[in-house]
Amino acid sequence: MQSVVMAGVGMVPFTKPGRGETYDAMGEMAARAALTDAGIEYRAIQQAYVGYVYGDSTSGQAALYGVGLSGIPIINVNNNCATGSSALFLARQAVASGSVDCALALGFEQMSPGALGSVFTDRPAPLDRFEHARDLVQGSDPQAPMAAQFFGGGGQAYVDEYGIDPAVFAQISVKSRRHAANNPYAVFRDLVTVEEVLASPPIYGPLTRLQCCPPTCGAAAAVVCTPEFARTQGLDPRVVIKAQSMTTDTRSTFETGDMRQVIGYDMAVDAAAAVYEEAGVDPLDLRVVELHDCFTTNEFLTYEALGLTPIGTAEKFVRDGENTYGGRVVTNPSGGLLSKGHPLGATGLAQAAELVWQLRGTARDRQVEGASIALQHNLGLGGACVVTLYEKVDG
Repeated sequence: MQSVVMAGVGMVPFTKPGRGETYDAMGEMAARAALTDAGIEYRAIQQAYVGYVYGDSTSGQAALYGVGLSGIPIINVNNNCATGSSALFLARQAVASGSVDCALALGFEQMSPGALGSVFTDRPAPLDRFEHARDLVQGSDPQAPMAAQFFGGGGQAYVDEYGIDPAVFAQISVKSRRHAANNPYAVFRDLVTVEEVLASPPIYGPLTRLQCCPPTCGAAAAVVCTPEFARTQGLDPRVVIKAQSMTTDTRSTFETGDMRQVIGYDMAVDAAAAVYEEAGVDPLDLRVVELHDCFTTNEFLTYEALGLTPIGTAEKFVRDGENTYGGRVVTNPSGGLLSKGHPLGATGLAQAAELVWQLRGTARDRQVEGASIALQHNLGLGGACVVTLYEKVDG
């Protein structure tokens, strides 16, 4: 498997539902932005992988046909909130294996207001096994959003084990807004205080409304290619995927009786460990990370899952400001899902775009100084977890 160059990235500003373009228009714009950033035309793309969650089959073709009608394979991908990174995972594999020289990964979502829910009610739901595990651990609250019950329960399990003050989770929302204030692609850019976060309406367990990511519309894309293709086409070869791992659930998710496992903690641990081993990287060497902060509690738990701080120390990590500028590692300089927004199919590729800009040194007011490697974590309940390590190399 050869190295893969992140030759181009692009995205559109994320918006609240009903305030942006339709999915096909957003997807076309993001794809064009990535192609322009790479400096190539669509006819150079040999395969495309397109991710979305809420859409009819072949929505990927509907978006890319606006870019061109080249006859290439277009593969539609759906892996819940890890969809964008799953599309990138497949595009990287196609290039790394030698099947193609250049591929496109695209993700988009046109979401509706309100909490996530099932579309089909006449068949078994993919999350039935997870809901059964949740019910055995903490029961079910028909008044609370489904996702908040899972991730709020995971945060509560940590509170119960370590006896921490759950108010610490609110500091993550404050940090998220502070980062997003410098991101023109983010939905929520106004600063908030801990007091405002805690005073927002309660949702479930330790979670309040300002600790939950909003439904969002948006799109993002990446062009990946071989180093040789980058050389012959005069593309920017400076950022490469050094290692990548995708995991799904194991028995621990359903048999430990711990909501942290139910929401994918072990998937993240396993994927990160595989990436660190493949790349020969210590997580303590990381200076910038984009991780899956669908809720403040999940960002908090993921600090430990990714090895950014030792087990049981995430509270101190947050209170000491080690998760932001001036600390040890800047987490979610983009503002993350909490503030940038979370259009499910686009999220993983928006994370990738942010990290490419960081390693190129073009992130402007969000720039993390001295970053030569960057880590991405994208999680989908149901389940899938993709962890990707990017490296800046000599061009």
